[in-house]
Amino acid sequence: MSFLNKLFNKEKKSERKLTQVNQLLLGDIIVLTDSFALPETLRGQQFQVKAINSYEFEHTVQTEWQLLGTNSVEIFLSLDVEDTTELKFSIKISHEDVETLFDLDSFSEIFDEPGQAFLDRKVDNALTSHWSSEQYQQSTFAKVGYFHRKDHRSENLSSYEGKDSGEQFEQYVLYNKDQSKGIDIEVWDDGDTEVCLTLFRPLTDIIDMYPAS
Repeated sequence: MSFLNKLFNKEKKSERKLTQVNQLLLGDIIVLTDSFALPETLRGQQFQVKAINSYEFEHTVQTEWQLLGTNSVEIFLSLDVEDTTELKFSIKISHEDVETLFDLDSFSEIFDEPGQAFLDRKVDNALTSHWSSEQYQQSTFAKVGYFHRKDHRSENLSSYEGKDSGEQFEQYVLYNKDQSKGIDIEVWDDGDTEVCLTLFRPLTDIIDMYPAS
């Protein structure tokens, strides 16, 4: 059963209006276009908001929506606000995926100063197909941020050390030539490293949104 069937089977319909992505709350549902410009993991899929997190940097705080699809795929959504606002989809990949995609010696140069690495893709696998690009150039080196497991739109983020201060990490970012795809890498205090492939798409790729309550 799709998320929408479950939602519409509820006795009382929601009166809350949902017209913009930045209004998404826990339990809300988005429906994506079936355009072939999207990877198969996104194309025509429904996703439900399972968690909302915040990324805090020196001058900005970004909202991240953790989404689970009816296809059981977990992705992350945020808004990239520059001259225009775009959807930024992210999917986590494993060390094995990284090893398939890139030469590991070249990949390790991302963490060397001054942070000017170039990556050439070797080959895709089933997960990374249509998520990756042929070549990337590094744009960010060791940018310090804090990850909060809370929604900064409704909860205050503590600036003090302690349990509410957020988890510190260093961010490394690469983009392809037209900045339509990227790689986000987060290195945490304990040495754990997470790698995400990112995809930038127009807001119109979300064709419907349904509030949970």
